[in-house]
Amino acid sequence: MELNQVTLPVRDMREAVHFYLTLGFTQIVDTPHYARFTCPDGDSTFSLSLQSEDYENRSVIYFEHEDLEGLCDQLSQKGISFEQQPQAQRHLWKEAILRDPSGNKIKLYWAGENRLNPPWKVNITA
Repeated sequence: MELNQVTLPVRDMREAVHFYLTLGFTQIVDTPHYARFTCPDGDSTFSLSLQSEDYENRSVIYFEHEDLEGLCDQLSQKGISFEQQPQAQRHLWKEAILRDPSGNKIKLYWAGENRLNPPWKVNITA
C-alpha cells in the first residue's frame, strides 16, 4: 500500500492556495471547493477542501526538507510566519512549526536517517 494524499480543511480557498504556492508546492487541481498539490520532491500529494462549517483539525502535516534552515529563511523573507524556528527535538528530528491561514498545523523538518531508522526502531521477528 502507498499513501495517496492527505486532505486539509480550509476556510478560504483562495487564501489557502496562495499560502501553499508560496511554500513552493505545485497546484495540479483548482476548483472553488477543492485544490490539490504535488510536493517539490517525490510523488507525494496533498489537497485542500473548502469547509463552510466550523471545524477543529488536530492533525499535523509534516513536510521534510534537507536544508531546513535555508528553507525557513527563504519562507520568512516571503512573509511566512513561524511559531517555532528550526529546533532539535528529542526524537532526533529538527522541526519548525507554522500554521496555514485556516489554522492547520504544519511542521517542516529534517530527520535524515532517523526518519525511518531511529535508534529505537522496532525489530519484529516472525
